[in-house]
Amino acid sequence: MSNIPSNLKYSQDHEWIRVEGDEAYVGITDFAQSQLGDIVFVDITTEGETLGQNDVFGTIEAVKTVSDAFMPVAGEVLEFNAELENAPETVNKDPYGAGWMIKIRMTDPAQLDSLLTPDQYAAHIG
Repeated sequence: MSNIPSNLKYSQDHEWIRVEGDEAYVGITDFAQSQLGDIVFVDITTEGETLGQNDVFGTIEAVKTVSDAFMPVAGEVLEFNAELENAPETVNKDPYGAGWMIKIRMTDPAQLDSLLTPDQYAAHIG
C-alpha cells in the first residue's frame, strides 16, 4: 500500500499539493515514484511562468521512462527544488518531504475542490 498523507490533495495524474496560505508545494506521489522506478533527472524549466491547471510543469526522467509532471491547480511557478538537480533520487526516498518539486502561488484556489481527497486517491490507485 502506498503512503498517502492525509494533509494533501491529489490529482488523477499522481501529483500532490500541500497548501500553505496562497502558496503551495507540488510533487509526485509515492505511488507515482514507485511506478517510475529510479529517478535520475528532474527537468523543470517553468520557474517564473504562470501555468494553467493540468499544464505540464516539467518532466521526470527515470531509468526506463520519461514522464510529464502536471500542475494540480493553476498558478505561478515560484521556485524549483534545486536540491533535485544533484539528488533526483530524493523524489524516490521522500516524495512528500524533501522530494517536493515546485513551489507555486495559486491563481485559482477554488480548483483545489476538483482534486482528490486522500481516500479518493487511494481508491483511484486501487
